[in-house]
Amino acid sequence: MENISIQQEVAQHLLEVKAIQLRPNQPFKWASGWNSPIYCDNRISLSYPKTRTYIKNALSAAVKGYFPEVEIIAGVATAGIAQGALVSDYLDLPFCYVRPEPKKHGMGNQIEGKIEKGQKVVLIEDLISTGGSSLKAAEALIEAGAEVLGMVAIFSYGFEIADQNFKSKNIPFFTLSNYDVLIEEAVKLNYVTEPQLVTLQDWRVNPSEWRKEI
Repeated sequence: MENISIQQEVAQHLLEVKAIQLRPNQPFKWASGWNSPIYCDNRISLSYPKTRTYIKNALSAAVKGYFPEVEIIAGVATAGIAQGALVSDYLDLPFCYVRPEPKKHGMGNQIEGKIEKGQKVVLIEDLISTGGSSLKAAEALIEAGAEVLGMVAIFSYGFEIADQNFKSKNIPFFTLSNYDVLIEEAVKLNYVTEPQLVTLQDWRVNPSEWRKEI
């Protein structure tokens, strides 16, 4: 049997359950207005026990491997909540999650769950594009007095802006798989053709301008 990396295996799982779909010839329209040959919804993986378990185990191993001092897991709302809860349960750690902004009613919480000042927290996210929403969650935890060790996510598009944003906040992040590995696996497994691979690679160079006329 071929020896494949975790990055490759995660990519295969996401393609198999259609958590990630590739349509180079019929691009998706993102909420940002960008045209994109890829659409990622890793929440779909939760509906497939084999994939869900694999990702839970891989995220948990990454958390313990990169951040062994972790004391609490925080999920980034909304897609990171379920993944974070699975990881915290597997690692037998406390769990909380972070909303994009404070609630406008009730207690007005942005962080749901109990977190102590000085507690060492690792964020769990499903997807990193520019890193903006992830870093907002990290800032909310820091303002609450927590020590943010870093973030672990399932997948990243590999945009340079994300690397810059995380570096500027001095928050390390790691992902189970990424766009480059994914499109290589997609060609290998006949999800896309070699000519379509060129289109997929072109998009990553300048995603905001790619096929803007569509």
